[in-house]
Amino acid sequence: MTGKNFRLPTEAEWEFAARGGNKSKGYKYSGSDDLDEVAWRYGITHSVGTKKENELGIYDMSDNVNEWVYDRMGDYNSDTQTNPQGPLTGSSRVVRGGGILNKFMEHFRLSARGYDFPWLPNVETGFRLAHSTD
Repeated sequence: MTGKNFRLPTEAEWEFAARGGNKSKGYKYSGSDDLDEVAWRYGITHSVGTKKENELGIYDMSDNVNEWVYDRMGDYNSDTQTNPQGPLTGSSRVVRGGGILNKFMEHFRLSARGYDFPWLPNVETGFRLAHSTD
């Protein structure tokens, strides 16, 4: 419809954006160290932008819904990496962000990652798109 190319972000791109990119202040959650400033924590989904945004002006990356990323679930090697790539195959994909059914604060940390199966319906999983320039 727009003539532009969109795609799921890689896991590394998602985390970079959630952390506030080059403007990051090193928060535990996306935009704050106080989870209640940036997340509803659990219950029902809420309108986007009703809590505090992060350093890049992006809302709801520490709550509301888990978000699909491009990467398949798997381990990364322990070497320092820039924009690491996950496995190319596998039945599950990584989800990030902490969904509405999560009850534990550690699920909302920016480093938390989970997985889900794309063919199974899930009320707490959504997606965010990245604009691709290629």
